[in-house]
Amino acid sequence: MEIKEKVRIDKWLWAVRIYKTRSMATDACHNGRIIINGTEVKPSHEVKPGEIIFVRKLPVIYTLQVRGLVHNRLPAQRVREFVDDLTSPEELEKLKIKDMAFFKRDRGAGRPTKRERRLLDNIINQ
Repeated sequence: MEIKEKVRIDKWLWAVRIYKTRSMATDACHNGRIIINGTEVKPSHEVKPGEIIFVRKLPVIYTLQVRGLVHNRLPAQRVREFVDDLTSPEELEKLKIKDMAFFKRDRGAGRPTKRERRLLDNIINQ
């Protein structure tokens, strides 16, 4: 008799520290942010080693490959044993652009105008 180990996608995402809480991972599944084999998956989807998972955490879409199954949350140093990060450098550049989008406003200058807000949104969403 062969025993196959099974792990839910929400539990696996939490265990390998993609999401801070399991409920955040579950919400991401419900909102269609987790894609496996071209389809959005439910939190109960069972993960298999070798699967490619796309995680949409705006502004970046992370590409992860499952190396192993894990039930409990891992220390950050051990995460690399269970997941390969295949995210392209172009996607990771979006994080740097987002950090540069904030500019200093003089104290008392008030909220950004509608024009300034549009410019900021264009920089962030590129």
